[in-house]
Amino acid sequence: MGGGMEANKNKFIEEWGSVRENLEHNFRWTRRNFALVGIFGIAIPILVYKGIVRDFHMQDEDAGRPYRKFI
Repeated sequence: MGGGMEANKNKFIEEWGSVRENLEHNFRWTRRNFALVGIFGIAIPILVYKGIVRDFHMQDEDAGRPYRKFI
């Protein structure tokens, strides 16, 4: 019925897939990785949180309410 339909494997795609599957085994902390984790894992979330809290405080101030308590 559907015989003789073998697919040719691409060496580069197979190598890329193997690297992706074993990423956690081959990962190394470098200065660049520390910087990326610091920026995207810590600094940006803190800045977003501060911006949201500031917006809530501005809304409360405009409405004449006391500030909400955030952690």
